[in-house]
Amino acid sequence: MKPVRIIILAVAVGSAAMAGLLAMKLTRGGTPHIAAAVVEREPTINVLVASKSLPVGSRLGGDSIHWTAWPEDNVAEGMITEENRPGAIDDLSGAVVRLPIFGGEPVRAEKIADSSSRIMSSLLPAGKRAVATEITVATGAGGFILPNDRVDVIMVRKSDGDGVYLTETVLSNVRVLAIDQQVEVKEDGSKSVIGTTATLELTPDQSKVMTVAQQMAERISLALRSVADAQEPDTVAADYLLSGDGQPAIQVIKSGSIVKSDGAVQNQQ
Repeated sequence: MKPVRIIILAVAVGSAAMAGLLAMKLTRGGTPHIAAAVVEREPTINVLVASKSLPVGSRLGGDSIHWTAWPEDNVAEGMITEENRPGAIDDLSGAVVRLPIFGGEPVRAEKIADSSSRIMSSLLPAGKRAVATEITVATGAGGFILPNDRVDVIMVRKSDGDGVYLTETVLSNVRVLAIDQQVEVKEDGSKSVIGTTATLELTPDQSKVMTVAQQMAERISLALRSVADAQEPDTVAADYLLSGDGQPAIQVIKSGSIVKSDGAVQNQQ
């Protein structure tokens, strides 16, 4: 055999032997060690959240609120935490919901009122008044008006002497606090729920306008507004229905001049 072939054969045998030794070492040594990754958890704090959706006027209880872990860096002012109020679940039992709270949403102090408060007075923001008006299916948007909706109040009255009916929007974009509902049994035995009284959230001046409108009107209707209008002003009122002392303003036109309620004559422009 030539020397070159002998060298090639020797190299091949040596390589095979080395491969065998490496395979034996791997088999005896088991699986290679892999360093475990260390995952650091973000610090959390227990926050009071709603267990289910809570509508306006409902009361809190043990089945409607619970503690849940919340990222500590994302705790906003107004949230109720177990650290600063550990007995909140018992303390808030019976508290009234002033604004809607959705399931899983943190319970904020400004959305609830003390349990000792009356429900309606708890729903009223500071400076507002609750004024009720009678409604029917025809005057209440077919029964589709619900608490927290926005409505326009439209007065229908008869013009003096000529029998013509006038319509006036006396209040705009006011919030409905509550709808008093009763069950009506139809002739066929079926039942329907209709509202008979709507309670509106008004300013003191709007309350006066509403009171005058109820005395003047043949009928008062509520026109349902779109939710997109919620940000529009809600303090607009037909102030011309009132004089400075809160009495209805009356103007009499005589010989082309406007006569004030005190008898004085005002020149017509």
